[in-house]
Amino acid sequence: MSVLDQIAAAIGKDRILTGADAAPYGKDWTGAYTSSPLAVLRPASTAEVSAILKIANDTDTPVVPASGRTGLTGATLAEAALMVSVERLNTISDINVASQTATVGAGVILSNLHDAAAAHDLIFPLTLGARGSAMIGGLLSTNAGGSNVVRYGSTRGLCLGLEVVMADGRIMNLMSELHKDNSGLDLRNLIIGAEGTLGIITAAVLKLRPKPQAYATAMVAVQSLPSALDLLHKLQSATGGGVEAFEYMPRSYIDKHHELFPDVPPPFEAAYGVNIMIEVAATMARDAVPSDDGSLPVVTMLENTLGAMLDDGTVLDAVIAQNEAQRRDIWKRREDAGEVAFFGGVFVNTDVAVPLDKVATFEDMLTPRIKAIDPDACEVIVAHLGDGNIHHTSYISRNDPDAMDALVEAVEDVVQELGGSFSAEHGIGVSKLETMKRRKDPVALDVMRAIKAALDPKGILNPGKVIPPA
Repeated sequence: MSVLDQIAAAIGKDRILTGADAAPYGKDWTGAYTSSPLAVLRPASTAEVSAILKIANDTDTPVVPASGRTGLTGATLAEAALMVSVERLNTISDINVASQTATVGAGVILSNLHDAAAAHDLIFPLTLGARGSAMIGGLLSTNAGGSNVVRYGSTRGLCLGLEVVMADGRIMNLMSELHKDNSGLDLRNLIIGAEGTLGIITAAVLKLRPKPQAYATAMVAVQSLPSALDLLHKLQSATGGGVEAFEYMPRSYIDKHHELFPDVPPPFEAAYGVNIMIEVAATMARDAVPSDDGSLPVVTMLENTLGAMLDDGTVLDAVIAQNEAQRRDIWKRREDAGEVAFFGGVFVNTDVAVPLDKVATFEDMLTPRIKAIDPDACEVIVAHLGDGNIHHTSYISRNDPDAMDALVEAVEDVVQELGGSFSAEHGIGVSKLETMKRRKDPVALDVMRAIKAALDPKGILNPGKVIPPA
């Protein structure tokens, strides 16, 4: 029997897509990475995932796990491989209000989990532009970040337990609701962020949080990035750490966004160099119950903080959302970043992290190096300023692979000089393999290879991703 015949016998022919039916799965959101899977498998249970991996392991057949395929690094390339889609593992089996946890399948779409939690006045605080299609399995596999990391942390910090199918088909049950468990190696956090190279995540126990009772959301123009950080620290002190989003959009981003979305007006009548999107959330009634004049205390606090900085000149302009529609308009400008970065001609896109106080230094150091490579290049940055994560795009004047490689290395050089990371939240996939080879500590790479060989000795799980060969 062929591999597909064996799999059909184990899980049913209706779970297998081939040919034209499988073709859409060979393309991710960016359109930059395309492949032709041997077949797309759509198991409906952990037991079926286990059966698939047992057969794949016995036959040395490569397997590529996939969720919503909203990643940006080619991590779901599956040329001549079995693509295992977790889309049918989409059950939210429990929302535990008392323990503030959710038990979910890997195929649950992020926005559906948001809705399920909201029905109990809770939130799952991870949020990003692709929330309508991104799935929990992929978010865990890439340790996704998003806009609320400044308050809640990345996906790794929001996960208590996992269910994982190993390369040989064994099921590892780490489905714990415990906040403390010091019983040996932390296998959960080893799997999270491994991009399916060590096992396939099939279910998870996730942390929920109380739903904020009110928001204060604003676009603010400030004199400089140091002024922006001063504003962040003042807001954190005033709110007891209530800042949920603190997003940097320089003029280059605002201009590019307006070019792509001409019907969306800029945030201010004047053009400013440093624009910050702020959202503060109030979870306590004292900050969320309207005053006698109808104002919300959390909004008043933001107004007062901004007013004082307007008086001393560090804040240049500010627009505070007065209703939910205006709040969503402010958020949409930030959440359009994927379209801004990926649909603007020949470009080099990077996702890096530097210390919070080094974001301005990153810009100052990088720009002359980019101009030395391509004098006609232009840059667009958008950043999670609250956690130091910078999304930097260089639009270059020519489709020159050597110039594009030089630009990537220029970014790497600056990041390394500033003690940063070349991958903040998008993972490695295939697009950053060369960077891993050049920049990652060689001992760390050897340890990764040893772990991969121990857990997947035949190398069938998402081969050619994340860990460069020795």
